[in-house]
Amino acid sequence: MKKILLLALIVLSQNVTCQEPIVPQSALEKVADFKGQQVTGISLSDTGRIFANFPRWRKNVEYSVVEIGENRAAAPYPNAQWNSWKVGDKDQDSIFVAVQSVIASEDELFVLDTRNPLFKGVVSNPRIFVFDLESNKLKHIYELGDDSFYRDSYINDLRVDRTNDHIYLTDSNHAGLVVIDLETGESQRVLSDHYSTLAETDELTINGKQYRNTIHSDGIALDEAEGLLYYHSLTGYTLYTVPTKTLREGSGAEIQNAVKEVAKTTAPDGMILNSDGMLYLADLENNAIMRYNMNSGEQEILAQGEKIRWADTFSIYNGYLYYTNSRINEVKEDISNMDFSIYRIKL
Repeated sequence: MKKILLLALIVLSQNVTCQEPIVPQSALEKVADFKGQQVTGISLSDTGRIFANFPRWRKNVEYSVVEIGENRAAAPYPNAQWNSWKVGDKDQDSIFVAVQSVIASEDELFVLDTRNPLFKGVVSNPRIFVFDLESNKLKHIYELGDDSFYRDSYINDLRVDRTNDHIYLTDSNHAGLVVIDLETGESQRVLSDHYSTLAETDELTINGKQYRNTIHSDGIALDEAEGLLYYHSLTGYTLYTVPTKTLREGSGAEIQNAVKEVAKTTAPDGMILNSDGMLYLADLENNAIMRYNMNSGEQEILAQGEKIRWADTFSIYNGYLYYTNSRINEVKEDISNMDFSIYRIKL
């Protein structure tokens, strides 16, 4: 009964327009699919190059990072050697261990390596590898300082703030955010175990079945022009924001006091803010993608149906929203016969 009342309050507070999805299922275009390889991250460069990644959640990961060509073929990026790590190998700074996210920004690709293979704990400091997209060569490594993560951390997603030369990251396993100064390389952890970064529930209901897990701060979106960072726990229904200036310059207490609740939403994974003020976020429990108008507070169903199966990560390019289907709630031990895909939606 408590859960029913909670869900009722969430629905009442969401201001969701009761309508059919804006985009019909027939208009969702498949970009690529992967047999037995669970894709999570996707990012498109300014020139339309498509990058995707596969987390080290099991031993049979073929490649950590790929670039998808025009024929939908996936090639290891930047090469096979960088993607050759196997469970039990020594970790090093010229090889991916457990990649969770990729972000193309200007002429660079940021590859977030959790260094937490199989969710068994961080084997070395999480880091971000930065590649020059013109030469496809490693350009820089940002390593999280010892005070910026815990041994059970799973650094999940990131946004690059070019205006202020910083990176903002979420930790989905040990609630909190991490801020990295691109000029100095220094990192700091903020909002650890704060109410805004903690999960609100330990279960979701998807297709009538219970998905039980506790996943903290996960989805993240950046409004660079307004200087605001938005973030959301995965097993939760509240969207929060904090000024990026406060994240960079404020004390711990000032950061906590600057946090504001934005809205009650669906439980998301993927989340991205478009330049027109529209925030796109997954609705995991209803196989949907939502659109939230940051100006009016109105929420609508962008798309819904079988072509959306745990929308994990979003990227926007040339008027299209790209998303990955990681099917996390459906996965069992053996995924060799499962298909994981990337789709796009015309906005």
